[in-house]
Amino acid sequence: MYPFLLNLHAGLRYVVLVLITIALLRAILAWFGEKPYSESYRKINLFAMISAHTQFLVGLILYFYSPFVKFSPMSETMKDSALRYWTVEHVVMMLFAVVLITIGHSRSKKATDDTSKHRAITLFYGLAVLIIVVAIGQSGRPILGK
Repeated sequence: MYPFLLNLHAGLRYVVLVLITIALLRAILAWFGEKPYSESYRKINLFAMISAHTQFLVGLILYFYSPFVKFSPMSETMKDSALRYWTVEHVVMMLFAVVLITIGHSRSKKATDDTSKHRAITLFYGLAVLIIVVAIGQSGRPILGK
């Protein structure tokens, strides 16, 4: 079960990064280009959020199967940088990124004007991408490799 979940999680990261990057770049260009917020923007933003939620759910299931996650003794886990990263830091940073994506999507839905919609996606998805890249970078694994 663990190898399947690990490969699924590793593969889904590309889907998430591509969708969030597309949503982010489109929002930036639309915001500064003063373009209307159309249904295509809404859909790509929604799909990016759904993919991030799906990835987080797979990661959360993987969290409880991973041999790199150790809950006890927690004092020993916190002393080992690799164990600490996989047990605490990675999951917290990814949760924070998913929360930012969700807030950005929600704010864009509630905004009344197109500029505010694009700005919300740019700000919140942009911060989420930054956190995701930093979190993956801290793992020591390449972002675009296995």
